[in-house]
Amino acid sequence: MSGMTSSDVKAEHAAVRRTAGLIDRREHGVLEVTGRDRATFLHALLSNDVKSLVTGQGCAATLLDIHGKVQVVLLVWVLDDRILLVTPPGAAEPTLEALDKYLFSEKAVLRDASADWALFMIAGPQAPALIERVAGGGPDARPWSSVLASVDGVGARLVRGAGETGEPEVWIAGPAAEAERVWKALTATGTTVVGPGALETLRIEAGTPRFPADIGPAVLLPEVPFEALVSQTKGCYPGQEVVVRIRDRGHVNRHLRGLVLEGDAVPAAGSEVVAGDAAIGAVTSATRSVDLDRPVALAMIRRQHAEPGTAVGVRVGDRVVPATVSALPFTR
Repeated sequence: MSGMTSSDVKAEHAAVRRTAGLIDRREHGVLEVTGRDRATFLHALLSNDVKSLVTGQGCAATLLDIHGKVQVVLLVWVLDDRILLVTPPGAAEPTLEALDKYLFSEKAVLRDASADWALFMIAGPQAPALIERVAGGGPDARPWSSVLASVDGVGARLVRGAGETGEPEVWIAGPAAEAERVWKALTATGTTVVGPGALETLRIEAGTPRFPADIGPAVLLPEVPFEALVSQTKGCYPGQEVVVRIRDRGHVNRHLRGLVLEGDAVPAAGSEVVAGDAAIGAVTSATRSVDLDRPVALAMIRRQHAEPGTAVGVRVGDRVVPATVSALPFTR
């Protein structure tokens, strides 16, 4: 977050909490899946229900390995003649390779279309109304629903977010060749541009896991809040047996939880969480919360110590900072 000050972060954070902020998401990848069997192919591999989605609908989903561990988290957007998979930054190529290994006789074609798309997001209580003014319409309030619209004469798809920041969100997906024109039309509204520092603070306050920091290849899907990522009624997919077995007959040994820390030190990712002299987990991401005016973190914590309200400690340098386990999202 080079050149950014705490006052910048607070102003950008306030815009998203009170009005609306504009976020550049062009670091995300976009995969395109076409062909007659595109929906059934993805439905058989991903943790959520893809086959029942129609044009203008979508979902979030994961690709798991056979042990139930998260290989990637995807956004699935269904268009008329294709399905778009929005990947985390840097994950488009490995995700394409992973999906391609499962492609045999299905009539489906996979392509990295990241260079074709420019992705932006407006977040905040006024985001839906702002998009309505700029584009003359917008998606309904269901997460990942989408509509076609025009932003300053540029055709774009408007997609309702799922509250990554804890506020209403609308993604704007337009052609990469017209990215600057779309960006100028959005900034012309006077909307505050939100940088990565403020976005990270908003995300952590909302308890939204980020791939791969909080939810990645070392994490079993049931260890994190996963209800929006899974269909409990669909057929088989890689890792399903593990997810169902944990749901029906067992438990996980650790959970993703929040931590509210005393003092001013923000722990680094990987910082040890302790109870007495015993290590009971580790921080996955942390920030100084603007809402709470103190450091907060997401952390993987052993089940026995994961109850909200439990007193724990976090090793920061050569000292242990007192902390309290919190449910997610953090209470503002």
